[in-house]
Amino acid sequence: MSQITIYHNPQCGTSRNTLELIRNSGEEPTVIEYLKTPPDRATLVRLIQDMGIEVRALLRIKGTPYEEMGLGNASLSDEKLVDAMMEHPILINRPIVVTPLGTRLCRPSEAVLDLLPQPQRGSFVKEDGQVVIDEHGRKV
Repeated sequence: MSQITIYHNPQCGTSRNTLELIRNSGEEPTVIEYLKTPPDRATLVRLIQDMGIEVRALLRIKGTPYEEMGLGNASLSDEKLVDAMMEHPILINRPIVVTPLGTRLCRPSEAVLDLLPQPQRGSFVKEDGQVVIDEHGRKV
């Protein structure tokens, strides 16, 4: 079993790039398509705590019911925000990566590089053409 887990949305370019950067390090992560298999409440809360971020920082706005649900209201409690993410997992920003080196929301995708136990094994170019890793496996 892999020591790396990615909470992944295959429809998201950042998530796909992050997954491929993990694979480029020689690891095959446990992939959790969180829209099909959302984390339970305890797991979501633990992920937020492990990332050391505010609950609000994990909310995705674009392409979600964020506005319709009034989630921009600063008076909403963390509990209410987690309730919203549990009801509508699309509100959970992605990708979240868990490794022995930490847990992080990997936006941009190259943020995952700090979490990978193994170095990159070769060049890597994002889907948009941006070179992230050169032919020697070094970050550009």
